[in-house]
Amino acid sequence: MNNTTGIEKEHTMKSLLAYAAPTISVMVFVSIYTIVDGIFVARFVNSTALAAVNIFMPIYALIFAIALMLGTGSSALIAKKMGENKYQEARSHFTFIVLSGFVLGLIIMLAGSIFIGPLLELFGAGASTSLFDYTLTYAKIILWVSPLLIVQIMFETLFVTAGKPKLSLVITLIGGSTNIVLDYLFIVVMEMGIKGAALATAIGIIIPAVLGILYFFVSRNSHLYFTKCKVDWSILLRSCINGSSEMVTNLSASVITLAFNLLMLEFIGVEGVAAVTIILYVMFVLTPFFMGYSVGVAPIISYNYGSQNTVQLKRIFKHSMIFIGGSSLVVFASSLLLGPYIIQLMAGKGSEVYEIAKSGFWIFSIGFLFLGVNTFTSMLFTALSNGKISAIISLLRTLVFVLTALWSLPFIIGVNGIWIAVPLAEFLSIMVCAFFLFKKRKVYQYF
Repeated sequence: MNNTTGIEKEHTMKSLLAYAAPTISVMVFVSIYTIVDGIFVARFVNSTALAAVNIFMPIYALIFAIALMLGTGSSALIAKKMGENKYQEARSHFTFIVLSGFVLGLIIMLAGSIFIGPLLELFGAGASTSLFDYTLTYAKIILWVSPLLIVQIMFETLFVTAGKPKLSLVITLIGGSTNIVLDYLFIVVMEMGIKGAALATAIGIIIPAVLGILYFFVSRNSHLYFTKCKVDWSILLRSCINGSSEMVTNLSASVITLAFNLLMLEFIGVEGVAAVTIILYVMFVLTPFFMGYSVGVAPIISYNYGSQNTVQLKRIFKHSMIFIGGSSLVVFASSLLLGPYIIQLMAGKGSEVYEIAKSGFWIFSIGFLFLGVNTFTSMLFTALSNGKISAIISLLRTLVFVLTALWSLPFIIGVNGIWIAVPLAEFLSIMVCAFFLFKKRKVYQYF
């Protein structure tokens, strides 16, 4: 079989960026069509509908977290098997993990459909009848595509492991473009409101998931494809443990979003929830470089760890830190320049929601200076099959530090305490990352 994955060769800074570029592009485009969703809802429905989308986000984040855990956790193990030249074993693991993700999605779909009402009440949707109705309509539709949502998110990582990051980009472009077109058709032309937004998102999920499934069933021109698999609960458990940091990150995002929403409802009201939603959308646009690059190079790190190529590991680590450091400065500067204009797309300039979001974003954006290094370091340890350290970093960064700040600062200094929580957590986390990097540098020999 010809070498088609691209993870085996010696990598320079240029080739690393070239390999990661499609994954970065995927993340950027996903962020763009996510914010386009928000613009359509905010502009052509209302701010209550935008708040409803954010009320559902903790549930969406749970689904996303499970998918990312399985995708990133199994990707490292599969790439390591490929580095050890055990390709048939890698294919069997790959097939079993994707099947497991689909089954977990079915369980979430059924359980979520039964308990969605009480959950939305718990998450604050009961603040008004219109908010609850909007959120319930949106939630029911997205839950029905949960199995394919999990598969789609897993494929974003596993396509990279299979050596097909460009194909992942093409499929994502098709799904995302369809989502945007249908947003216009359903929301603006057909005036379907929040239901139209949910249907557009659901179809945008179904298309790339189905295309990915068809590709791995039919194609035999890469090292990874669906094959007869052995039920191996140990590989599922190891994938979950290894990808636990990514799950912690997204589960924490779910909890943090809930905390943001409840605090904003208490301090400001529904307008505050809408403002938080806008800032989270802005973050989706400005930070995909970090996750995209980290996910893109992770299989290369895992492969070289499996083949014990320490020279290559050192080179990858050095180049990655240079790229992440430079990108952090660019993203921070871009946030200061572009943030207000992006906010204005979803909230009219001078409106209450606009003023709340704008004033909070100046503080919130400071966290972008540290977020890149924290994201890459966590993914680095996942790629090195050390899910324990990766999970510790993620748990402290995305849950412990943020919740501690949210539970204290707002009641001391007011609303600004809500905005300070994330930058403070990112700053504390970069010190934790530095500790683990220096502690483990001799074990993994990455610098």
